Amino acid sequence: MGNDIDRDGVAKAYARWAPIYDLVFGAVFEKGRLASIAAADRLGGRVLDVGVGTGLSLSDYASTTRLCGVDLSEPMLRKAQERVKAQNLSNVETLAVMDAKNLAFADGSFDAVVAQYVITTVPDPEGTLDDFVRVLKAGGELILVNHIGAEAGVRKLAEGAFAPVARKLGWRPEFPWERLETWQKRHGGVTMVERTPMPPLGHFSLIRYRKN
Repeated sequence: MGNDIDRDGVAKAYARWAPIYDLVFGAVFEKGRLASIAAADRLGGRVLDVGVGTGLSLSDYASTTRLCGVDLSEPMLRKAQERVKAQNLSNVETLAVMDAKNLAFADGSFDAVVAQYVITTVPDPEGTLDDFVRVLKAGGELILVNHIGAEAGVRKLAEGAFAPVARKLGWRPEFPWERLETWQKRHGGVTMVERTPMPPLGHFSLIRYRKN
């Protein structure tokens, strides 16, 4: 499937981003971010937030939802830890530097795994999705907010032109829906329960899978 993203390069890019991350991520991606949190809160219990970044989302979860947050970027997580302390977020159990594909949690540890804008940034999306499902309880949900590449038209052309720049930022802008469909069929242990386009302009989608 092509490891066309350099993990160390992504970590360095996000270290540079850390100071302005909240401004960009908070404003541009807010609808998708809040929709994924609402879906997790409906399930409740214990939730893993992968790619938690600076912890911007942590205070948006219900205080009754127990949270573990992981990220590849240590500078981002330092900001998240400061946020947890400043806002006294007692429902946050763990914040840890971790590779999304190799989660250091036991099978069936979580009621939901939330991954906002993560799958298009990892070297092995399918292997990463497999590990997300592994740490879910039976009946638990994998909740993604993800960029899905346009299938035709002006947006497809624009994404193709932007691809080289996007890769330097750690994004894979041409990520096609068929790739998720193929993964789901191969995995065989999940059922898609929602796919909803999100603002701005439907560039992103809220996608939910239930572990069978």
